Amino acid sequence: MIEERTPQARRLIALGLMAAGSTAISFGGLVIRNIEHADEWQLVFYRAIGMLISISIILMLRYRRHTIFRIRDIGWPGVIGSLLVATASISFVQSITHTTVANSLFMLCAIPFISAALARVFLKEALPGRTVFTMALAAAGILIMLVEGVGSGSMFGNAMGLLTAVSFATYAVIVRWRREIDMLPVLVLSSVIIIVSGAIVTGGALGVPLRDIVLCLLWGGVLSGFANWMFIVASRQLIAAEVTLVMQLEFVFGPIWVWLFIDEVPTQLTLIGGSLVLGAVLYRAMAELRRASPD
Repeated sequence: MIEERTPQARRLIALGLMAAGSTAISFGGLVIRNIEHADEWQLVFYRAIGMLISISIILMLRYRRHTIFRIRDIGWPGVIGSLLVATASISFVQSITHTTVANSLFMLCAIPFISAALARVFLKEALPGRTVFTMALAAAGILIMLVEGVGSGSMFGNAMGLLTAVSFATYAVIVRWRREIDMLPVLVLSSVIIIVSGAIVTGGALGVPLRDIVLCLLWGGVLSGFANWMFIVASRQLIAAEVTLVMQLEFVFGPIWVWLFIDEVPTQLTLIGGSLVLGAVLYRAMAELRRASPD
């Protein structure tokens, strides 16, 4: 286990896990682009099944016969968190199927800033001037992408991307508020919510080719499920700025994969707006790293 090693070794392993998890999740957009017949709700239905299986396995290996008690311990904050994660997962698929992968992922870059603003309002956390500046820069980038969406007909996809970011950011604030609770079981409950919602919305019409089902299970079970476990394990050994910095690999690699393999090229305004958001995140993370490093 990571905890049994030296502090330096634990940190290096944690950085490796974060990088591996971010890289794995970055293939999500490419997986979606290779799904041929499943619609948005069928996609989230089978993805949630994959997520449910993988997270359940992780919980049972971790807690064994106490797994059901760990799920119960999340309480009502965990229930709210589950609804937020379910909303984010559904809106992300709606986003990425109605706009480019780059647009969707660049919107998610704003999560740290949205969570910082919400934490200031609800948790009374300090909001340094540097963070306010980077939030304004990120907001400008998001506005550019939203305006671009109006002209290109991808406004709905961009709006869903923003809803994804807001939902995840709100969930992050709940996690920070209740730090003493293991929120990994939230992913189990959110998966159940998505599965039930998908079955209702589709009216039970869930028949899709086996190839699409396998891709959805791969995305939810391996790329998302086990990658989330890597994030949770690694984040215990790293400071917030390091976590934020390494997570940007997803937003950098995601558009690259679809560009290389299926020739999906983002628009110029998307690149400008996305660069502003990504640049703001990197600037803030590097500033936090400098502040945290010893003199």
